[in-house]
Amino acid sequence: MTTTDVDSIPETALAWHRDGRRAALATVIETWGSAPRRVGAQLAISGRGEIEGSVSGGCVEGAVIVEALEALEDGAARELEFGVSDDDAFAVGLACGGTIRVLVEPIGSALPEAILADLCAARAARQPAAYVVDLATAARRLDTSGHETRFRMDRSGFEEASRIFVAIHNPPLKLIVVGAVHIAQALVPMARLAGYAPAIVDPRETFGASSRFPGETVLNDWPDEAVEKLGLDSRTALVLLTHDPKLDDPALTLALTSDCFYIGALGSTRTHARRVARLHEAGFFEAQIARIHGPVGLDIGAAGPSEIAVSILAEMTRVLRKGA
Repeated sequence: MTTTDVDSIPETALAWHRDGRRAALATVIETWGSAPRRVGAQLAISGRGEIEGSVSGGCVEGAVIVEALEALEDGAARELEFGVSDDDAFAVGLACGGTIRVLVEPIGSALPEAILADLCAARAARQPAAYVVDLATAARRLDTSGHETRFRMDRSGFEEASRIFVAIHNPPLKLIVVGAVHIAQALVPMARLAGYAPAIVDPRETFGASSRFPGETVLNDWPDEAVEKLGLDSRTALVLLTHDPKLDDPALTLALTSDCFYIGALGSTRTHARRVARLHEAGFFEAQIARIHGPVGLDIGAAGPSEIAVSILAEMTRVLRKGA
């Protein structure tokens, strides 16, 4: 789960189960060829035939629903395999067909209600969580630690040479931009396309005007107040674009003691050296200050706000996926 459109499939399934409708969760556990949905994609099915989500973009949903309704009757999990023809694949925008495997789990009998409830609570708290099921033993659990590579790469899948499937549930990515400047006007729509939920912070109302960022979240608060309100966690990137220590530094002091995965600050090498000196004087350690990417962005020879925005988003992606 990485897009700005937050799915509510586990939450819907839990609600259906609790109000007596019964429910099952169908999860893509493996794919070959050109699959319409990635591993980990889910479909919730109620005992009344209601659905939310998708496992194939429409290619095999009908068959999965039938199997899920039957699974609700017998109470056992099912593993299904479907081949998607070239014609069906073309109908949902793919160049060729493929094969998908789907795990169907009735809630309560196969997937314990308590585990699903804990998963929904973790998602609500923006806590990364991994749902782990051993298909050989039917053991199930929820992990909020370990699986570092899977969490970093948003990658669900089977553990090597095993029947243990790990479904990754990551909070949506978030971007906080301090400084409503021209670069921000280019960066925000790019970041949204890349799956981030952006917010722009600038106490200067002339810069931080909603007309300059139509449809986006704009806060005209002082940066430290705004950043504290928006929150910094392991799925948040912070980008500072004002050049003004009075605006950048208050947000930096919060970021350096947070779990945000990326901190980038605009400015020349000389500007960044002065920034480092100020932070040393403020009592921050070298390891904390080294988290700042300054000058911000990959060195691609960017010229102009749009290319600088590309370099920033590229660096954010590298840090997110590679950790450095």
